[in-house]
Amino acid sequence: MDQTPATARVLDEVGPRLRQLRSERGVTLAGLSEATGISKSTLSRLESGQRKPSLELLLPIAQAHQVALDELVGSEKVGDPRVRSAPREANGMTSLPLTRNIGPLQAFKMIISPERGVPEPETHEGYEWLYVLSGKLRLILAEHDLVLKPGEAAEFDCRVPHAFYSADDKPVEVLSLFGRQGERMHIRAKPRRKDKE
Repeated sequence: MDQTPATARVLDEVGPRLRQLRSERGVTLAGLSEATGISKSTLSRLESGQRKPSLELLLPIAQAHQVALDELVGSEKVGDPRVRSAPREANGMTSLPLTRNIGPLQAFKMIISPERGVPEPETHEGYEWLYVLSGKLRLILAEHDLVLKPGEAAEFDCRVPHAFYSADDKPVEVLSLFGRQGERMHIRAKPRRKDKE
């Protein structure tokens, strides 16, 4: 089947895009091969453009990277930027994902009910940044016992024992940024201007 120049261009761009995505995520060819069941040599040839991409190869790669298929083939259309996702409820918390795809960094709005009670501190991989929107958040982090108010933020390595919950009998709303592989958040803000006295 003859390809149009536009189709040929899109197919030529898939390999570099695959390599860039894998590199950004810090995944080796061996790691991607293990996650997809595709041989390292096939993955290498895909990235170098020596092998034509097919749906059979791109679907498992998209699933392994947890991205939409059109992100691999480079859709030129700009879609609706709004994130529409259903809230998830568990353990006295309602989490609303604010990012479309599960990637290295994820954003959530969480509403923590006072009925959640005091959870046991836990540890897991990752790095978390919390920003309190409303209410009071109690954060237990190793030997620290803190109460964060609206406008306050905390960041921590999730391998440190931690737990957070409502500090009083009211719900607390929090923005959470979470990096599964320990990615730290880089927040830039204008310094507060000091008023002249």
